[in-house]
Amino acid sequence: MTDLRSDTVTQPTEAMREAMLTAKLGDDVYGEDPTVNELEALAASTLGKEAGLFAPSGTQSNLLALLTHCGRGDEYLVGNNAHTYRYEGGGAAVLGGIQPQPITMNLSGELDLEELCASIKPDDFHFARSRLLCLENTHGGSVLSAHFCNQVRDLCNKFDLSLHLDGARLFNAAVAQKKHPKVLAEAFDTVSICLSKGLGAPVGSVLIGPREFINQARRWRKVVGGGMRQAGMLAGAGIYALQNHVERLSVDHKNAQTVCAVLERKFGTDSARCATNMIHLDLSEKIYASLSKTMSALGVKVGRPRWVFHLDVSSLDVERICGAIDSF
Repeated sequence: MTDLRSDTVTQPTEAMREAMLTAKLGDDVYGEDPTVNELEALAASTLGKEAGLFAPSGTQSNLLALLTHCGRGDEYLVGNNAHTYRYEGGGAAVLGGIQPQPITMNLSGELDLEELCASIKPDDFHFARSRLLCLENTHGGSVLSAHFCNQVRDLCNKFDLSLHLDGARLFNAAVAQKKHPKVLAEAFDTVSICLSKGLGAPVGSVLIGPREFINQARRWRKVVGGGMRQAGMLAGAGIYALQNHVERLSVDHKNAQTVCAVLERKFGTDSARCATNMIHLDLSEKIYASLSKTMSALGVKVGRPRWVFHLDVSSLDVERICGAIDSF
């Protein structure tokens, strides 16, 4: 089956498995796993920051950022459809006593700046303390504009807020804009990148930021149970992904565009929207359910009307997907 449910379904390539098998190991909780140390340094250097921290998941990596930036009774401002607000189990509130303040968010991941400014709390003990603003790049595959990021950075400076980026698919954004990842990370104090989405590693994310911040986040990682021992086998996959799987993301973007064009030809120009490696379908529930059944019968697995392309979707798979749509 060709699986379009997410880019998290990828399997490690043979070369990545070899990198995992030959990785040098140590005890990472003691800071002695050389491969984890190498991954953290590589990720930090790639984004132009001082230090990195390897975590088992993007959810935990974002949580570590929130716990380190904020204390109990603080709040973070975040898009009302952002991953850190809607899809991470409310961890900041549950585990950190950190209040989320949702802000209206458009399809491109940009927040309403007027609403954002109005939502920042004054220094008054009646209110939670506004401490942090979180953005997401990409959001649903859409890339944040540099202009918006600079506007938000200026706003954070004005109101003395820290700025965190959920950059789970930051490399998709960098490839789409033909910019170095460190350019996209420059405006942010801290960034979380995911290795197990488009980059194809089986596990892991890296939180990146100032060295002292990462030292504090390392303690929180232990508190929430994220300390791993001989984690170099996983880190080896992450190193391989960063060194070999970034530029090829353009293939996923092209494949998404190819399939999107077929969907538009079949169902109309308003039926599908392509954003980097994702297609968002706008069909009636009845038609989409029927289409999903047809796709499944022809060997293509889909879930919700968001199709995601990744390194396990080949050119032959794309031809099969297009054929399935045409046959519907």
